[in-house]
Amino acid sequence: MARSTRQQRRQRRAQAAGTPPLRPAPRPRPTTEEEPREPREARVERREDVRPGVPGFRFFGESWAELKKVEWPNQQQLISGTAVVIVACLITGVYLYLNDQVWQYVVKHLFLQ
Repeated sequence: MARSTRQQRRQRRAQAAGTPPLRPAPRPRPTTEEEPREPREARVERREDVRPGVPGFRFFGESWAELKKVEWPNQQQLISGTAVVIVACLITGVYLYLNDQVWQYVVKHLFLQ
């Protein structure tokens, strides 16, 4: 038995509840042969909002609009974020230094005797 479509399940639930379905059933697709569409890569998109003669104007306008949307941190958030990064760098540096010292000892005393 084939699975029922989402629309069929919605209609069945609506009938069981005694309410009309939320959406009308979708229209069936035509079965006639249509001419094949060209692939997406071959389609050329036209943009009317690009200003000719001013390359990059749109880029800078959109960049400025995005910068206006940014929620910039206040001084306390900036200080705490910087402290977190410095502490993480120190922990990683100490770990790598100790790891290097251990492997240096292993190579000198066990492999190069």
